[in-house]
Amino acid sequence: MHKKIIPVAATLLMSAVAQAQNNPTPGPSDVDALTWKGITLYGVVDVGLQYQTHGAPVSDYIAYGTETVIQKNSNDSVTALVSSPLSWSRIGLAGKEPLAGDWSAVFRLETEYNPTSGNLSDGLKSLTLDNGRSLTTQTSDLDNSVAGQLFGGMAYLGVSSETFGTLTFGRHYTTLADGTVKYDALQDGQDSAHAFSLLGGSGIAGGGGSTEDKRLDHSLKYSAKFDWLHVGALYQFSDSSGSANTAVQAQLGAEFAGASIDAYYAKKYDAVSASALSSTQVTGLTKLCTSSDGATCYSVSNSLAATISDNTTYAFMGLYNFGVVKLYAGYEHIKFANPNTPLPTGFIDIGGYVLADVNNTAYDNNKDLQIFWGGVKWPVTPDFYLAAGYYGYKQNSFATGKNAGCTSAVSSGCSGTENAFSVLGDYRFNNHFDAYLGTLWSDVTDGLANEFLNTSTLTTTVGVRVKF
Repeated sequence: MHKKIIPVAATLLMSAVAQAQNNPTPGPSDVDALTWKGITLYGVVDVGLQYQTHGAPVSDYIAYGTETVIQKNSNDSVTALVSSPLSWSRIGLAGKEPLAGDWSAVFRLETEYNPTSGNLSDGLKSLTLDNGRSLTTQTSDLDNSVAGQLFGGMAYLGVSSETFGTLTFGRHYTTLADGTVKYDALQDGQDSAHAFSLLGGSGIAGGGGSTEDKRLDHSLKYSAKFDWLHVGALYQFSDSSGSANTAVQAQLGAEFAGASIDAYYAKKYDAVSASALSSTQVTGLTKLCTSSDGATCYSVSNSLAATISDNTTYAFMGLYNFGVVKLYAGYEHIKFANPNTPLPTGFIDIGGYVLADVNNTAYDNNKDLQIFWGGVKWPVTPDFYLAAGYYGYKQNSFATGKNAGCTSAVSSGCSGTENAFSVLGDYRFNNHFDAYLGTLWSDVTDGLANEFLNTSTLTTTVGVRVKF
């Protein structure tokens, strides 16, 4: 019963925080925002009509309904009404309370939901619904950093100063994720465009190798801008002993002569990449539940498979404003290694989901993933812009045994590539309402195409968005 009540409550409590100008994750910017005694209520409702040449049926739980870039289960053509193609649909509360001097207390609470179904966004639930199902019978499913939490967008409290910066505690977008938004030509506001950007359609870049790490719980985040210099840092606490499940990120950048550049470092211990359980894994769980030896029993409806890794990321991103157009570019190198502290079977993941089948030894050879992109944004008029971008993944061969050094699709450990091209046009009728049309083509080869039903798809979306 509570799952029906929560979405209604969530729509009454949504967020975006009006923080100091040196916070890279902005709050509401409209001059007519709904603010009372320093508390701002704001939101976004974003819906679209989409056609895919190869896709899977819509999910009521993943944030944008469909898998906008090619995935293993992308199969037949799909026409669907989808949520949040251009930006997260969300409701939020933000607060800024003056303290002393230019210091203020700030907070933010943000709920993300699917307007086409009324459900809270929950990527991990979309995975559990495909447990035991063949690729051809699966619906859209994607691992995500939003897993049905009431405040799944962000939830934090802290202090802010235009002189010294902003320090907050709670659940945050990572510093790296902020960078992938700022330096993506297809970004729009707080998010990379889900239906038009590989960085938005997959959270791997923003999460430093794991889409679940695009947002981090139990974290401390600092950001500041000092004239031409901007800096940032984030630390995630493990809430236990040792380095297991901790994360650290750092950012250093500058602005000059129309250009902005940033360098990033990120380290995440015990990164989780979750997936639906195979039919064999489901059978194994069922046998556990019917055995008489006292073995722990996990519910198939709440359980997932997962690959665990320690990830290290280096990234460089930049943009240049020519006055008429802006050029954007970025590069990431992510190293995946076996975890120093393996996670046990039964580990409780975000959203309360259980990792019932855990692989801690996927990277006996380190996996190296390179991500690169470039794009352009052209404001044709004050109310209409065009944007285009290219995105690429390149993976080394990290397979072992008979597949060592492989360059085919025989194993997911073989070397491989993914490419995506996109174009987007957006027209703003006023400060609160806009309409857009765009398309994204993506394809995979070799190791990144392992077990895929199809290796390319074209996703075209037309949509409207209301902000308040």
